[in-house]
Amino acid sequence: MRFVIYGAGAVGGTIGARLFQHGHEVLLIARGAHHDAIKATGLTFVTPIESVTLPIPVVSHPSEITFSPDDVVILTMKSQHTWDALLSLRAAAGTDVPVICCQNGVANERMAIRLFERVYGMVVMLPANHFEAGVVECNSTSKSGILDTGCYPKGKDALITVVAKAIDGSNCSSFADEDVMRWKYQKLLRNLNNSLQALCEMNEATLPISSMLHAEALSVYEAAGINSAGDEEEKERRGDFVTMKPIGGKRRAGGSSWQSLMNGKGDIESDYMNGEIVLLGRMNGVATPANTVLQNLATQAARENWEPGRMQAQTIMSQIEERRD
Repeated sequence: MRFVIYGAGAVGGTIGARLFQHGHEVLLIARGAHHDAIKATGLTFVTPIESVTLPIPVVSHPSEITFSPDDVVILTMKSQHTWDALLSLRAAAGTDVPVICCQNGVANERMAIRLFERVYGMVVMLPANHFEAGVVECNSTSKSGILDTGCYPKGKDALITVVAKAIDGSNCSSFADEDVMRWKYQKLLRNLNNSLQALCEMNEATLPISSMLHAEALSVYEAAGINSAGDEEEKERRGDFVTMKPIGGKRRAGGSSWQSLMNGKGDIESDYMNGEIVLLGRMNGVATPANTVLQNLATQAARENWEPGRMQAQTIMSQIEERRD
């Protein structure tokens, strides 16, 4: 089995590095300067206990790959880039290649299954960073992350069981789950704070906003009949697997949305996190003012290249209150 990691940034680079270190065949797909650096000198993988440079093969586009029946594609790009990536992948690999959506949110699997026959979901609990071309960092020391997976929309098969076993044996924790989307909806609840963290410093002033985001999501889930895993279940599953420690004396500064602003990417994933709650709310007649405001502010921040933490919690709360009136 060859693992094709499509989107070798923070998460994809970490998964690819761990699989490669444990003897699996890996091919990375990366863009621009990151691709060029990996191709020239390898992928530098940094954790709190090591820094290694790994000679992992890399290409810049699926069209450069000769696909085989033993290939498995793991999507790790941000959700706003998924559709274009899927179109490129279908043109290069056909529709039978297995596609695993190792991404935040719950919309990617739905996009993928329009084009591909075998689609799988994968929960991402993996604290990683990517700021420098050719370099990815992972702050977790016990295991690099938790990557449970399963068939979309439900079930598990022989292939995903083998994939989970390979990842679980590569310094990550993973098992094949019959209802992986239940866990991805729970992870979405946690990711609703990503936009808030990107926009302002997280402190006591942001707690009421965070509570609103969460409460709106639970109301929407109930209205839509969505069953998600519970907080206690997630706490038990996490256990001590993800243990955050500093790298080079520096703690992890922020999550994926914070990194999008910091890297000046020009886009952000909020349409597929807060925006998912807004979408479900509109479809089921549930008001979602807090998630709507966070979705809109985060997309504005990315479009206008704001620095992370530019806003005050009070300003965000005022906009939420205006929308609630």
